[in-house]
This record gives sequence, structure tokens and C-alpha cells, in this order.
Amino acid sequence: MHDFWNQVFFSNPFKKYVGVGIAILLALILKRFLSRYIAGLLFRLVKKASSGIDKTSFVNLIAEPISIFLFLVISFAAIEKLHFPNELDFDVFEVPAKTILRSLSIAIIIIGFIWLLLRIIDFISMILAHKASETGDVRDNQLIVFFRDFLKVIIAIIGILMTLAFAFNVEVSKLTAGLGLAGAALALAAKESVENLIASFIIFFDKPFTAGDAVKVQGISGNIEKIGLRSTRIRTDLKTYVTVPNKQMVDSIVDNLTRRTQRKAEMRLQLSLSVAPATMEKFVVGARSILKKEVIVNPSVFLNDIATNAFLVNIDYFTSPIPLEDFNNLKQQVNVEMMQLMEKLGIQVAGASTDVNVVTKSNQ
Repeated sequence: MHDFWNQVFFSNPFKKYVGVGIAILLALILKRFLSRYIAGLLFRLVKKASSGIDKTSFVNLIAEPISIFLFLVISFAAIEKLHFPNELDFDVFEVPAKTILRSLSIAIIIIGFIWLLLRIIDFISMILAHKASETGDVRDNQLIVFFRDFLKVIIAIIGILMTLAFAFNVEVSKLTAGLGLAGAALALAAKESVENLIASFIIFFDKPFTAGDAVKVQGISGNIEKIGLRSTRIRTDLKTYVTVPNKQMVDSIVDNLTRRTQRKAEMRLQLSLSVAPATMEKFVVGARSILKKEVIVNPSVFLNDIATNAFLVNIDYFTSPIPLEDFNNLKQQVNVEMMQLMEKLGIQVAGASTDVNVVTKSNQ
């Protein structure tokens, strides 16, 4: 029996394989419990900053990447105790199989660690979003989403560089220097992307608009649905989905309709020259009376000009930033009452009736 345990298979005694198998099996069995225990310890550390976030949400978010990371580390540490079999000592494209397996192992561990960091960022953004929801300012929520995505991109890039450096022994500094010309060409090709990225920072810090705002830019009207690292998404009035590069959103004139303090309505009437001065005065007084409504502020009615073919009457009034549907209903009500006033006073618009006389001359 003793000889059996010491019998060598693929350059390692059988007892070593058993020990490695037991370690991997224990890691597989205990990874769930260990991961939840470690997640609970981490939650205690951030408990003060995570008021309002329950422990279950944190554990469910962090436990899975922790369990996989622990399993990978323990498994590879156990396998490292084995001698690499001579039978597998061959080259693949002049690269030893041992080097390939080692590089893949390190790469997998780094990927697991980066995944864990990404989940932690998700949890931190969850905490900040919960705190931002208490302020009632939607701009804070959008800012959190932006920086969450930005940090994820940075960590992913760091993960790639770590994989190249530690798994494949690539000197990143030399690689960067060696790719100088290619990097310059790439930077030139990515010029617009970099400009859009910088513009996204300008949008989030200057805050000319936020998600949910109704805007008008470059002839497009709609609501901002998302502000990303490269572009802004707008749901138009026609319910189409428009993507506008952030650089254009910064360089263009953006009319933020949500932040208006009042809505304005205007009416330009061209009344017939047959209207008597007394009747015109009655119309102006009556129009001002129509505009004496609770929701209307700063009304203005006056005879603006006397043209060659009409009296020009300007009617302007403002309201608070009420919903568009209510504003349109108010405009319709005012327009109808103006028509009724004109009908009552017998006023016609210019050119409402035109007589055409045809005169013929007879030959004498």
C-alpha cells in the first residue's frame, strides 16, 4: 500500500495528486461559505457609508466573484505543488507548454480579480445612488452612472496591462515606446472619440442639461434619456431614438426647455381697415379682459401698426411652466374667445372678403 501511494504518475507520486484533489474539492465545497463570510466582513467595514443598503444586496453582489476568485487562487496554488510532467514538455509554436499553462493560469486569476473590483464599483455606485436619491436631484444620479462606467473602463484597461505584464511577461513601457508611431496614428484616428470623452466631462461638470430634460438642439427636440462617455441619447417628439456626439452637444446651441421659467404664447392679428377706431378700442379692452386669467401673467395687447392693407394687433401673454397639453388647451380657449369677441364686434381680418369687379369697354 505504501508503494502504491509513492508510485509515480506523470512525474508526481500518487499521494500528491490526492492532496491536490482534496485541496480543490475543499475549495469547491467551502468557497460559498468563505465568500459569504468575507463579504460579510467587508460589509461591516463599509456599513457606516452604506446606510440604507441592506446586507443581502451587498453579499449577493460581491459573494460570487469572491467565491470564484478564492477557488481559482486555491486551485492554482495547489496545482503549483505538482511537478510539471515530462510527458507534457513540448513546444507550441516554439513556446513551452509549461509557459503557456502558467501564463493562462495567471491571466485567469487576474481576470477574476478585475471582475471582483468591477463588482465593488457597482456596490459603491449603489451606495452613492441611494444617497443621491435622497437629494431629489436627478443630475447626481446621472453623474454617478457616468463615473461608474468611466472607472470600469479604466480598471478594464489596467487589467489588460496587468495580464500582459504578469502573465505574458510583456514590458508595457517598451511596448508603449515601440508602438509610438502606431499610437500616434491611433490617437489621430481616435481624435473624435477623445473629443467626445472630454465633452462628456464638460457636460457633467457644467451641467447644461441632465437626463430627463427636454431639449432642442440642431433642429432636434426631445427628452434626454442617457448621457454616455461618447454620445447623448435623445428620445425625440416623434418617439425616434437619436444619438448625438457629446462634442456636438457642447459646441451647439442647446435650448433646455425643461429649465424655462415661463411659457409664452403670441398672436398676430391683421384686422380689416374698415374697423372703426372706437371698435378697435373696444376690441383691445375686450382682449385684455379675456387674458385676465389666473394662469396668465404679463399679458400685452396693443395696436402695433397701421399698414397699407391692415391694422396690426399684437397679443402676447405668459404662463408658468405648465405641462404642454395644458398650455395648448389654454391657447385654444383664448383663441376661441378672441374669435367670439371679433364676431361680437363685427371685426373681420384683412382680406377676409374681396370683391373683384370686371369692367369691359365696348368698341365704339
